[in-house]
Amino acid sequence: MSKKDRIDFAMSISTDTKLFEMGRGASEKAPEVFKQFFPGRKALILADVHTWPALGEKVFGLFEAAGISVDRHIIMEEEFHAEWKYVEMVDALLDAAPDAVLVSVGSGVINDLCKLCSHHHGQSYLTLPTAASVDGYSSFGASITFESSKQTFSCPAPVAIVADIDVIAAAPKHMTAAGYADLAAKVPAGAEWMVADFVGTAPIHEDAWKVLQDHLDGFLSRPEDVAAGDPDAIADVFEGLTLSGVAMQAARSSRPASCCDHLFSHILDMTEHRYKGKLQSHGFQVAIGTLTMCAVFDQLFKLDLTKIDVDACVKAWPTLEHEQQRALRIFEGFPAPKLGYDEITKKYQPAEEVRAQLEKLKAEWPQLKAKLQGQVYSYEKMKAMLKASGAPYEPEQIGVSRQQLHDMFAKVQLMRFRFNLLDLAKRGGFYDSIVEPLFAPGGPFAL
Repeated sequence: MSKKDRIDFAMSISTDTKLFEMGRGASEKAPEVFKQFFPGRKALILADVHTWPALGEKVFGLFEAAGISVDRHIIMEEEFHAEWKYVEMVDALLDAAPDAVLVSVGSGVINDLCKLCSHHHGQSYLTLPTAASVDGYSSFGASITFESSKQTFSCPAPVAIVADIDVIAAAPKHMTAAGYADLAAKVPAGAEWMVADFVGTAPIHEDAWKVLQDHLDGFLSRPEDVAAGDPDAIADVFEGLTLSGVAMQAARSSRPASCCDHLFSHILDMTEHRYKGKLQSHGFQVAIGTLTMCAVFDQLFKLDLTKIDVDACVKAWPTLEHEQQRALRIFEGFPAPKLGYDEITKKYQPAEEVRAQLEKLKAEWPQLKAKLQGQVYSYEKMKAMLKASGAPYEPEQIGVSRQQLHDMFAKVQLMRFRFNLLDLAKRGGFYDSIVEPLFAPGGPFAL
């Protein structure tokens, strides 16, 4: 399928985004796109100290030259995450200028702020990405830290995306590597969606799967060129990230794009993890979560799940009250101590449902295993690709010890209502068999 056909299909299934313009010099088209979707409105450009000189100042000038009333706000902090105080700040800007429409000039955080605050004011916005660093430009929902918990707030994606590949390819290489890693996360995330579909908790949305997963291998196929700054390779990564967001629009969920791979990152965000004094990017944190989950799948494929003792597993299945208390113990001292309790309460299933899931798993494991092996990359393959792209491939590269990585697993399994591979492993009594070998002598993260 050609690039045009891929984008045309994406726009045909997107629920919010009506235009995706990508190409070298595409930012020149921003004024006409703004006039098309927001005729007669004032533009309010939101940028930061890095993205203003990279593109914001140019866009401001283009809007002025086109006769569009335009203002700007530049966030002056050198580094910041999407926290609620910034949502309140941008909401206040729109409150003070009720005729204004936000124009996002930046990467993930700037875009998420524009997305949620535009939603708060009952309108859409225009986004001009400055890096191929995240998949959130086109996604339904904004990931914001609120009351110490990283949460995805439901809100529509932008009505239009104008992606200037010259600007995006010129972004710092670590940002492009982060985007490559975020795109690579769709590999194990897709496998976990297949698991959830198999047990009946989250059926695969066919269009959401087709728009991204059918092309994912190709988007990820040139990590060396991505690291070298090749505009065509980076355009492929950006397209993949954008189609990932469209998949989320179609599914009305982040299920097509993330599962356990992202939860490792959320834990680090919520604990304000820093390495060498600096916050680590979403993509770099997700790189380690992605690599870890590929290693977990490697262990899964070594098991013969046709030999599961279903009766014994069902007999050992804990009550909801037991799981709630376990969650409280695991999250004790965490910035959001009730997070695990709340999420396990949402996704807990009684023993009779667990029995049906395990009986199906036992009967159909060879077929499911073959499908999963066709989807997920091995640890060694994923490690080589991340390394070639310039992304982290060892936890120590983002300041996470192997013991820390080991200890995150208990929280990852419990911290979101979304069914994941670790949930299946708990049901089938093989959790330790797929987690502990990773940290044993000879394992990929040997302690």
